[in-house]
Amino acid sequence: MSAPAWSALLRDAAARLTAVGIDSPRVDAELLLAHVLGLDRGALLARVFAGAVAEPAQAAAFEALVGRRAAREPVQHLTGVAHFHGLDLAVGPGVFIPRPETELLVETVVADLAARPAAGVVVDLCTGSGAIAAAVAAWGEARGRPLAVTAVELDPTAADWARRNLAPRGVDLRQGDALVACPDLEGRVDVVVSNPPYVPEAEVPAQPEARLDPARALYGGDAPGLRIPRAIAHRAADLLAPGGLFAMEHHETQGPALLSALGADRRFTGVRVHPDLTGRDRFLTARRSCEAAAGAEVEE
Repeated sequence: MSAPAWSALLRDAAARLTAVGIDSPRVDAELLLAHVLGLDRGALLARVFAGAVAEPAQAAAFEALVGRRAAREPVQHLTGVAHFHGLDLAVGPGVFIPRPETELLVETVVADLAARPAAGVVVDLCTGSGAIAAAVAAWGEARGRPLAVTAVELDPTAADWARRNLAPRGVDLRQGDALVACPDLEGRVDVVVSNPPYVPEAEVPAQPEARLDPARALYGGDAPGLRIPRAIAHRAADLLAPGGLFAMEHHETQGPALLSALGADRRFTGVRVHPDLTGRDRFLTARRSCEAAAGAEVEE
């Protein structure tokens, strides 16, 4: 029997993944085959177009991964890599897989840093895999503007993944509670960014893969999912220097409540909710005002 062409393997795998409702069957098949072959996706496609064929062991390994993907294991768990803002991040069971929409949050942060004359002090609360902190630090490195980036994560398993992603970037990773983190940085931070747990407690993620994310990284601590986001905003106000930026992702239903809560806190000004690429409310930004904050806290 002749060895199968990579193109045929990809075609059959995409059909199999399509049949079980995978959203991106061809891309997932390409990522899995690239992983088996030790190639990046671009190199894989170049060799597919050139008519490359698979060795039996390669084909068997690929078929095994396709079977696991068809059973709805996340492709990132199978490859050990999540692609985020131009970076390849180490991920696996026990850590939230970063989503493409969070790249909008990163873009907002780096646009603010680009407008600053100094390098910048950044704190990422609830860092998870370290995706946001790593992307911001990488942006600074690429522009010759090394940033003082600190990332905070409570969960020990997630912190282990974050350590792998952040150590090469020189990010200060602190394992602990984001709601009381970094007392040494209070009043000194230029940007506080966070993608905290915010899912309402009764909501079950639609995609089976998302249900494998750790519950601690998903749920916001009360029925509407707002307890943790409000507390993160409170801590951000303590950490930020006057004029500093707060940027936080949230659930698509939470924009009005967060606008009200932060708008009532004199420590913040210019509170805005921003949509994602589908038009759904996805994150907010606010500035640390210059007012003293006596008695003005985020509503509980």
